[in-house]
Amino acid sequence: MFNLTYEFKLKPTQEQFITFEQWLEMNRRVYNYALRERKDWYKSRSCQINACSIHSEYIISADTPRPTYASQCKSLTEAKKSNPDLKMVQSQVLQQTLKRLENAFTSMWEQNHGFPRFKKSGQMRSFVFPQMKGDRLSTGRVNLPVIGWVKFRQSRNIPDGGTIKQARVVKRVSGWYVMLTVQWDVNPPQPMPHGETVGIDVGLTSFVATSNGLLVKRPRFFLTCERKLKLLQQRVSRKRKGSNNWKKAQKKVASLHEYVANSRKDWHRKLSHQICNDVGMVFVEDLNLVGLSRGMLGKHCLDAGFGQFFNILKQTCFKRNVYFQKVDARKTSQICPNCGTQTGKKELSERIHVCSNCGYTTDRDVAAAQVVAIRGLAAVGHTVKMLAEGKFIGIPMKQESPHL
Repeated sequence: MFNLTYEFKLKPTQEQFITFEQWLEMNRRVYNYALRERKDWYKSRSCQINACSIHSEYIISADTPRPTYASQCKSLTEAKKSNPDLKMVQSQVLQQTLKRLENAFTSMWEQNHGFPRFKKSGQMRSFVFPQMKGDRLSTGRVNLPVIGWVKFRQSRNIPDGGTIKQARVVKRVSGWYVMLTVQWDVNPPQPMPHGETVGIDVGLTSFVATSNGLLVKRPRFFLTCERKLKLLQQRVSRKRKGSNNWKKAQKKVASLHEYVANSRKDWHRKLSHQICNDVGMVFVEDLNLVGLSRGMLGKHCLDAGFGQFFNILKQTCFKRNVYFQKVDARKTSQICPNCGTQTGKKELSERIHVCSNCGYTTDRDVAAAQVVAIRGLAAVGHTVKMLAEGKFIGIPMKQESPHL
């Protein structure tokens, strides 16, 4: 099976717009009610045996089972009999909201994420239709369960032969969007190692340095808009919370954030296609992105978006039949790519790699990218032959460093 997700901008009518808003609010209330039920159960079990809190304690019967996704779905069915508003929303949509809460608790237990939080008004921004049976798609229209046919801007064509398995309706400051997950009954072959090799080193001075000498300067998407964002946030703080002017000011802040995110993603996609031109293998560093985001330069690392770039590059390589793999990132800047000698740590101010053993000289980031390429070739079973001139087969060298 092969799945792809297509995103289109919806053009709902005024009645459909109101329905979307009502469904989001109802999903938010179901989420908060289920979270409160789980939180009360956990707090009732946190009371010490020999002491009680001076303020209050949650008292729930000892034989009450822990609320789970299955039990809360059953309670939701019973609640529909007494609350007619719940019948407005399709049952599977509300069940997916409970599933989202279950996944939040699973992430807390298994991945050390924080305890799930209650969602304020406006914080629930999407709902999911997990099943889309029948003929649900036509030119420029999608048939959503219960809601009916909704127009959307079809910016690209969906290949024939696929089945729509899921639809997610998302609310953003620029409008409503639908994400259609399409499945084809095929198993496309995975790209195999072949052709020319490119190693990639990412950083803050040069966003990308490749083993063939390409240096791409890092664009500062967030930092260039930070001054304007500060001004807009100051205007929000001066408005009375909840007023119409406060909502308008908040919308301007959200629009700027969306503009920054869209600019970054668009640039990442264009760069990924440029890297995949005329190559057969791409190797990148397996970085600890969470650790980088929490360091002294965390804001700059998050602005660069290394993780998003790697994901987009991996997707682009798959579409263009280019082999993609991550390799060990340790000490890539401390090894000479020409002779393999470990040169020791370099200061951040040292931007030129000069090997004391063989005299090989190149840009520091390019040398690290060449080491990444060598490790990638070794990982796929290829050998890299060193030449007396200081060049190696499989990774072409360029003297000039073009910029994007």
